[in-house]
Amino acid sequence: MAQRSGFSEPTLRYYEKIGLLGAVPRDDSSGHRRYHAGLAERVDALACLRSSGMSVAEMRRYLTLLDEGDRAAAAEQRDLFARHADRLTAEIERLRVRQAYMRSKADMWDARYRGDADAEERAIEQVEHVLRRF
Repeated sequence: MAQRSGFSEPTLRYYEKIGLLGAVPRDDSSGHRRYHAGLAERVDALACLRSSGMSVAEMRRYLTLLDEGDRAAAAEQRDLFARHADRLTAEIERLRVRQAYMRSKADMWDARYRGDADAEERAIEQVEHVLRRF
């Protein structure tokens, strides 16, 4: 499950301990955890949520609302995911700015390496432009 989900084994044990996974059945002979299909799907969902930056508290709220399953819970789920999507949108924009900075700096250093003063000046102007976006 660790390999499939990308979670470390200690993280999976922690999620079990704090109730995000519930009790994970164990093999009678070896004592190893056995993840049935439904539990594996839950781990996959949590891996997606966590990798997108969702906090443990938010994941816990998601699972609580999922268990409620009524219309009011659906509205709260919508709001939870919309807020998180908005945070991701902002983070993506920050990453795009950082990417533009890195690309401009690479262009600047490439121009300097090639001895192209005009291209270096254009790249410096681009770096300055990107920095104003921070």
